[in-house]
Amino acid sequence: MIEPLPIFKALGDDTRFAIYQELGRSPAPLSASELAERLSLHPNTVRPHLDRMREAGLVEVEPIHRGTVGRPQLRYSLAPGAPGLGLDPPAHTLLAGLLAALAEQLGGDGLDAASLGRRWGTDANSRRQSGRGCLAALVAELDRLGFDPVQSELGPDGSGRRVRVDFLHCPFRELAEAYPELVCHLHRGIVEGLVAQTARSGQTAGMVGDFRTLIDRDPCNVTVSVGYAEGVS
Repeated sequence: MIEPLPIFKALGDDTRFAIYQELGRSPAPLSASELAERLSLHPNTVRPHLDRMREAGLVEVEPIHRGTVGRPQLRYSLAPGAPGLGLDPPAHTLLAGLLAALAEQLGGDGLDAASLGRRWGTDANSRRQSGRGCLAALVAELDRLGFDPVQSELGPDGSGRRVRVDFLHCPFRELAEAYPELVCHLHRGIVEGLVAQTARSGQTAGMVGDFRTLIDRDPCNVTVSVGYAEGVS
């Protein structure tokens, strides 16, 4: 349990409080540069405040290795047990957990979850009507949902190429650990629906290959085969 006095001291500064609010609102961890951009500050101004909040137990940091040489990028999020300050989505996590439990109790399985996810992904991409190719549309939607997607080239694949998209953050993780059969298949269905709808809308076609969940590896990822006309976003 976090002691209240260090909390009051850490959040007594206006800048630290603003940073804390941004972290609380974000569905995914943020870097010092991203926080600085949102708050119109310099990253060197933000970093000491993040360190101060880490010392108070309010913020945790995760190093992200993106497969390049050099230091990993540090991404920050509120620590478990940190006060929400009214920023937590009320009852959403509870509701999602109860609905997952109900679906399992009623006999729902991975196939049902994947089918539902595909319908949602198809509808979501149809509503966006962005005109982007399948890879760009997929990455944009996953980023909007808080998965922090990062893509990397795997080489040619017949008449196109294979690209892997890593999910550096999973907004479904707590539920996925409790109901992996339902939640991970739901996520795969969403991805498949997003990619399939892009092809139907006349953009470059794509096909979902391997889909690795938290059971297989960390980070989870999906491999997508796309045509040569598809640009890397």
